[in-house]
Amino acid sequence: MKYKLYLIFALYLLNSLTFASELIIGSTTSTKGSGLLDLLIPAFTQDTGLKVKVFSVGTGTALRMARQGKVDVLLVHAPAAEKKLVKDGYGILRTPVMKNDFIIVGPKSDPAKISAMNNVNLAFKKIQQSQSQFVSRADDSGTHKKEMTIWDASKIFPAGDWYYELGSSMSASLKAANNQSAYVLVDRGTWLAKRRALNLIIHVEGDPLLDNPYHVIAVNPKKYKHVNYSAAKIFIKWLSGSKGTAIINQLRIDGEQLFTAAVN
Repeated sequence: MKYKLYLIFALYLLNSLTFASELIIGSTTSTKGSGLLDLLIPAFTQDTGLKVKVFSVGTGTALRMARQGKVDVLLVHAPAAEKKLVKDGYGILRTPVMKNDFIIVGPKSDPAKISAMNNVNLAFKKIQQSQSQFVSRADDSGTHKKEMTIWDASKIFPAGDWYYELGSSMSASLKAANNQSAYVLVDRGTWLAKRRALNLIIHVEGDPLLDNPYHVIAVNPKKYKHVNYSAAKIFIKWLSGSKGTAIINQLRIDGEQLFTAAVN
């Protein structure tokens, strides 16, 4: 009986240690689709010994998972929603990690005549006025949140046969835009990773409204005692440190840099 109790206790300790050594990350799909996580996670595990489980989902879903205590840390790109998460007490240690930008890509024929524009509000107005096909992620992701911010700033409520709400990932949205000869808003990292398979080109870029900052946020252990806060702090420090920033800055496709690490 005594040995059986020792065995049960030993298994309990082993399970506790296994849990403590795993970090659960809720991350936007663009970090996966661009190939960045495929570089960051193995390097992080090698340096720290921590195993990592990633939920690559839209930023809105990742934020909800944080509010439900289903992840330990977030890597997302929706500043207003991130700040609300922190204000509501669910997120702490919000730290800038990197940035790139959004662009509008579309068919070479450019039916809305927006090519080479750097005013995204005007571009959206011309797309709506010309009833040109537009694919929306419509999935509450960071990209979708940015898109809706632009429509709102343009004083347009997008609706009609020209506006296709997909409700899926960035990669799927690019494929849909390609198949339908439509415009789509995309982060530059995913575009660079996927563009070879697409018959689309960049039409609009360079507007400050298209800036795309990413932050890492720990889930507040005061809300959920089970979250691996110690591992989350290690990840935040590593990601914003010299090793993490070097990997971020070195990621290139065809010589073009996908992300620029934040300077802390």
